[in-house]
Amino acid sequence: MYINNKILVGKKEKELYILPEMANRHGLITGASGSGKTITLKVMAESFSALGVPVVLADVKGDLAGMPFEGVSNSKIEERLQSLNLENFSYDGFPTHFWDVYGEYGHPIRTTISNIGASLLSRMLGLTEAQEGVLTIVFKIADDNNWQLIDLKDLRLVLQYVGDNRSSYTLEYGNVSLQSIGAIQRNLLVLEEQGGDFFFGEPSISIKDFIRFDPEDGRGFINVIHAVTLFQKPTLYATFLLWLLTYLYKTLPEVGDLEKPKIVFFFDEAHLLFEEMPDYMVKQVIQIVKLIRSKGIGLYFISQSPKDIPDEVLAQLGNRIQHALRAYTPAEQKVIKAAASSFRVNPNLNTEEAIQSLGTGEALISFLNEDGEPNVVEEAIILPPQSRMGTITDLERKNILEKSLFKGKYDVKIDNESAYEKLKEVIEQKQKEEQEALLAKEKEKEEKTKAKEKKKKSKAEKAADKVTNSAMNTLGRKIGNSIFKGLFK
Repeated sequence: MYINNKILVGKKEKELYILPEMANRHGLITGASGSGKTITLKVMAESFSALGVPVVLADVKGDLAGMPFEGVSNSKIEERLQSLNLENFSYDGFPTHFWDVYGEYGHPIRTTISNIGASLLSRMLGLTEAQEGVLTIVFKIADDNNWQLIDLKDLRLVLQYVGDNRSSYTLEYGNVSLQSIGAIQRNLLVLEEQGGDFFFGEPSISIKDFIRFDPEDGRGFINVIHAVTLFQKPTLYATFLLWLLTYLYKTLPEVGDLEKPKIVFFFDEAHLLFEEMPDYMVKQVIQIVKLIRSKGIGLYFISQSPKDIPDEVLAQLGNRIQHALRAYTPAEQKVIKAAASSFRVNPNLNTEEAIQSLGTGEALISFLNEDGEPNVVEEAIILPPQSRMGTITDLERKNILEKSLFKGKYDVKIDNESAYEKLKEVIEQKQKEEQEALLAKEKEKEEKTKAKEKKKKSKAEKAADKVTNSAMNTLGRKIGNSIFKGLFK
């Protein structure tokens, strides 16, 4: 809850706040399934919105869509409010935009093949290192020839063209194997079957449309990305989130330290981001997490355990909330020990025991102080959300979309001129030239044949004339001799 220019997240013996100027130092929400992570995310997103900070979050269960509507009181919430002694709490809805890669439950989110890049697309396609190298070459060839890669049909045709003409590219770009081209084409078909073709195209999303404010009260819009379907394809989901992170980093300018973040991004099910991620890509993400705060961006990772996040990323997450974890095996006990040791010690609290005894909606919290140092860990009860919990009806969602600032902007896919059209012209021109060359060759061959036949005929005629002349001469001589003999007989 936003109060006194701070974000109140939890309370017990102390009120625990995120300071706006420290919110872009990133954060972590961890805990077992059912421990209350989603409610914590919801409370924080509402609070950032009230602070005037836009939020982007992925709704993987479909239960965060109630953000635009006032919450409804029930006995559990009232009991929690009384235990927290919250005098200023009120139910409220928040300005919300709905998005959906598939365009069913929100405005479509699209990008172009070129913008996502060869590395992320390779991960999306599950390519080997060699296949990724070939894809990188194909991207470079397309870029050098100004062939815009917008959607899957563009990439398919460029792959086919490069494969067919690979010998002419080898010297300048490197070896392009037909086996790799074929593997990439097959994986593109799989991606298309998974709905990947929805993600690529135009108009592509503008990051500026995520950074919007309610004109009446200045609250930041909460951008809820419906990811229920997308989450069923973990690699596609993870790559999509990585693309968003990279897009934010590359697009927004440096702003230094601000009084509050420019935008806050929540990565739910963050373990998927790093599973089977190549080392070079992990290094890129670490670099982005380290540098992105200078662009006014706050990142909050949500997962079951801190061990789901690489250590170098974990070191950058200053604001931490730990929900309950259970330890039934030595490996799980080790995880709890590591989670407890990541907090600044509170001499009045046994952190390791507390993690295992927390109830639903309770958490251990350590936020950064004014000097950017972590406060000692405290046990707290998380505030209830102000907006509605759970799903919404299709009609309610439709009404929100009808009133949206982006109604009509992204809803219809546009097929602009791109690599497909340009390369098709190149291929057709090449085929035309080859056909003309073939016809010219056939014509030349035909003319040579005619000339040969004419020469042969001429030779035959000369031979015939010679025979005729010879016969005539012989006949003439015979006739002459006969006449001569007759005269002197």
